[in-house]
Amino acid sequence: MANFKSGALGPFEPRLVRQRKRRARASFREAAFLHARVVADLADRLEAIPRQFPRVLALGGGGLFSEEVRTRPELSARIGAILETGLDLIDPEHLPFAPNSFDLIVSPLALHWINDLPGALIQLRLALKPDGLLLASLFGGETLHELRLSLIEAESELTGGAGPRVSPFADLQDVAGLLQRASFALPAADRDVVTVRYGEPMRLLADLRAMGETSALRERNPRALSRRILARAFEIYRERYSEDGRVRATFEILTITGWSPHESQQKPLKPGSARMRLADALKTEEQSAGEKPDE
Repeated sequence: MANFKSGALGPFEPRLVRQRKRRARASFREAAFLHARVVADLADRLEAIPRQFPRVLALGGGGLFSEEVRTRPELSARIGAILETGLDLIDPEHLPFAPNSFDLIVSPLALHWINDLPGALIQLRLALKPDGLLLASLFGGETLHELRLSLIEAESELTGGAGPRVSPFADLQDVAGLLQRASFALPAADRDVVTVRYGEPMRLLADLRAMGETSALRERNPRALSRRILARAFEIYRERYSEDGRVRATFEILTITGWSPHESQQKPLKPGSARMRLADALKTEEQSAGEKPDE
């Protein structure tokens, strides 16, 4: 689980995060199936909220949010100017947005790379106008657990010890609580588990690299990931996580929503209400699992 203590050094090296994202610019669209899925889901949820959003920030998503909005005339008519940016362009620890800048902030699969997530959520709330909406998705703790366990076992078997190779992720209770700590009104959180199937584990690594989602840990394993360790990890992966000749990769997607406080809003519910399902709150349904075709 990620370190969410405000002011802590944190598990990620921001320079490496930006480096990974910049390297992935040319290949991102080739492997953006998860981002496209998330963007479509965020747009579905916005369609259930009958209000205008004149100024919008899209943090992450590589331009997919604007494209998705343009395919939905009713939603497009309610959304004004969209500023698209990503972690390759801004420092996630110091978000450069003035107070009361946006009516809506959407973030498709970006916030899981931020060390000081409590601080970032506070910054995002301050960047919203009163009664503005934050709607964001980020990877959760079950993400890539098959790859994580295979690498740990292979490295332990061959070297007698194992270090971190896969980034840590939050869980649903974490992010729900962080919304409350950041003083968002009417906070809610939901989860969706997506299972993607690959012909070979190497295709998963190639997609992660193309997405800009490879590890950017501050405390990296001092040993390089040798071909021997990787080959053994792939053997374990195939033995334990394959069906019908295809290996599975799990992606847990957490979606959070919160409103910048305003006197017109209803009073908060009793403590613990942030754990309610966002799908119920917005009268939407969770998406079923997907499959990544071979190329």
